[in-house]
Amino acid sequence: MKKILYFSAAWCGPCKTLGPTINNLQSEGLPIQKIDVDSDQTMAAKYSVRSIPCLILIDGGGNEVKRLVGNQPGSTIKNWFNN
Repeated sequence: MKKILYFSAAWCGPCKTLGPTINNLQSEGLPIQKIDVDSDQTMAAKYSVRSIPCLILIDGGGNEVKRLVGNQPGSTIKNWFNN
């Protein structure tokens, strides 16, 4: 099953702005796993995350399908996830 990995950090301004949107999308049923790049550097390195906020869509095997960097509206994230 595909899901979104949401890479962020507590000190990141755009991440703080995107946070409520991510919470809303999660409450709507979108499978999103939040990852703090400071506390989980292994995951950030595995997916070569260089800029945050970063959304990475992965397939059931954990392989990256596509990514979206920066603050995005919820509608953009939903369309990106579904297409």
